[in-house]
Amino acid sequence: MARRHTPYYHKFVALGAEMVDRIGFDSAFKFSAVEAEHLATRNHAGLYDVYYQVLVDIKGRDAERLLQRTLVNDAARLAVGKVMYSSVCNPAGGMVDDLTCLRLDRDHYWLCPTPSRVDIIASWMSENARDMNACVTNLGAGRAFLSVQGPRARDILSRLTDADLATASLPYYSWMRGRVADVPDTVISRTGYSGELGYELFYPGEYAEHMWDAVLAAGKDDGLVPCGLGALRSVRIEKRYPLYGLDLDVTTTPLEAGLGWTVRFEKLEFIGRDALLRQRDEGVRRRLIAVEFPDIEFLPAAGDPILVDGRAIGKVTSSDRGYYLRKSLAMGYVETGAAVSGLSVTIRRAADGKTEQGLISTAAPYDPERKRARI
Repeated sequence: MARRHTPYYHKFVALGAEMVDRIGFDSAFKFSAVEAEHLATRNHAGLYDVYYQVLVDIKGRDAERLLQRTLVNDAARLAVGKVMYSSVCNPAGGMVDDLTCLRLDRDHYWLCPTPSRVDIIASWMSENARDMNACVTNLGAGRAFLSVQGPRARDILSRLTDADLATASLPYYSWMRGRVADVPDTVISRTGYSGELGYELFYPGEYAEHMWDAVLAAGKDDGLVPCGLGALRSVRIEKRYPLYGLDLDVTTTPLEAGLGWTVRFEKLEFIGRDALLRQRDEGVRRRLIAVEFPDIEFLPAAGDPILVDGRAIGKVTSSDRGYYLRKSLAMGYVETGAAVSGLSVTIRRAADGKTEQGLISTAAPYDPERKRARI
């Protein structure tokens, strides 16, 4: 089956990007080198095409009630203009997806699911809205989406908009509307997957090519570079951000994944509450951790065993090179008793039998206090 193209595809081809499949789209894996794009994001700014991100629109008198039923986090606490991170769980507490939720108005929300889970989340919400006055709409490709991430992101975008992007006006996990590069009806969201100061732009799809050109031109003197999926995945693992489909799936729960802070048990009812409450009271049997290696050379694969004194205590779920930290990093689930920062473990690579020692980290290896994203 032929892959689909985003509105930026011809730009990527002209730039010589290496293309890969991303849920049916020809997507840029890298434009130059993953390391260079990663470091540009950490030190200057990176421009990421995430056109395949699709929004699910929730509106109506019972919109909040629907989200209270389906999200583990508390939608009633989400003010207009704010963004919330949450999970959607099945009755057994397994994660159907992790996503962000923007409150647009009193009875209007946007959900930003994992791109590969959009149809599933839209169907899940529609099914649970059958007895409610709430309309669920998969917005499809009607809106385009770019992400500008890095310490120079605010300076770059400020050249293109009159909107006040200062933290006092637009704090981390908030959004506002504004004109960016003369594009009307742009939602500027202070969010991202890099762990840096960053903004995600949602805007009408017909302006996609214009926005790409305008942002790149505005950031030319600030070191802004186009970045691909390779850099996006490597910056995320330095932050220990889980990736649905690798580190998270329907067999994992938010409590096991270190996302218990998103679960609001004080809500009277939400799907999965009883199962998660039992797990909280009985204790989880495994936890998601990071493993830091001493250098950047050894890279394990998903499924490789994590060992202590020759005994398997868990498995790798994902891995990548942390180019800023100059370390290879892995994520995986281990027995709860082994989820201790500083514990020395060995990972054996199934592909060739090679082993390497690393140290468990229960916090983000990069900027564990999350200062960079909040500046």
